[in-house]
Amino acid sequence: MAGRLLDAGVSLSVYSRTMSKAADLTARGATPADLPAAAAKGRDVVFICVTDTPDVTAVIEGEYGVAAAAHSGQIVVDHSTISPAETRRLAGVLAAKGAMLLDAPVSGGDIGARQGTLSIMVGGEADAFARVSPLLAHMGKTITHCGPSGCGQLTKLVNQILVSVTNLAVCEAMSFAKKNGLDLQNTLAAVGGGAAGSWQLANLGPKMIAGDFRPGFMIDLQQKDLRLILQAAQESKSPMLAASLVAQLFSSAQAAGRGKEGTQALFAVLESLGGIEL
Repeated sequence: MAGRLLDAGVSLSVYSRTMSKAADLTARGATPADLPAAAAKGRDVVFICVTDTPDVTAVIEGEYGVAAAAHSGQIVVDHSTISPAETRRLAGVLAAKGAMLLDAPVSGGDIGARQGTLSIMVGGEADAFARVSPLLAHMGKTITHCGPSGCGQLTKLVNQILVSVTNLAVCEAMSFAKKNGLDLQNTLAAVGGGAAGSWQLANLGPKMIAGDFRPGFMIDLQQKDLRLILQAAQESKSPMLAASLVAQLFSSAQAAGRGKEGTQALFAVLESLGGIEL
């Protein structure tokens, strides 16, 4: 995503907890920074993309965090998927410095990030969204202002409910087909063009068939998102039956040492449950 901004001629300062991961960016002209505050100092817009809620809190509120260098009118855009409630609190922390926080989680995986075709779901002030939209356009194809602070995160959780439950459906369908002796490639071709078609079926189905469980999106990260979903569902008293089941099955995958594999490795868990030889 940072590379897409560089390609567009945007001036960048970059900080990473593992700076070797930013070597390509600095080689292409980005200025390295040794702390989040140093990367944010004097910048009109700050982008954050880290793993979980505590990481975003540390990057913003830590001793050398972004808030320490925040100034009036600055916009902080958080592309991480984190707690909507913590997002709203952090927005208040930055507002006290005159800065604005947009929660802008993304969907589309590593391929979408490289190709600039991400879906970006944004919560926060409309004026701030309008200001950063030209920058977001370098990274995403579908960019939606979803409402006030926290609404971007909530929309991403809706996305993750759809993604995780649909992935389970694909895994279960392919496991059923295999258990009953169908040719999986032929089955995929037969059902993929009709009402059963989905992104998960088209993109992960062939990987399941090939036993290719390399991560596009890791099970460990999907589990983090499911934890956020179930927390938000508890807070809003929303029934979450299917997502709860997916979380339990992914726990089985993690217990089997598959947490660093792609979410399509859930297929292997269902194969095992069905007594299918892996």
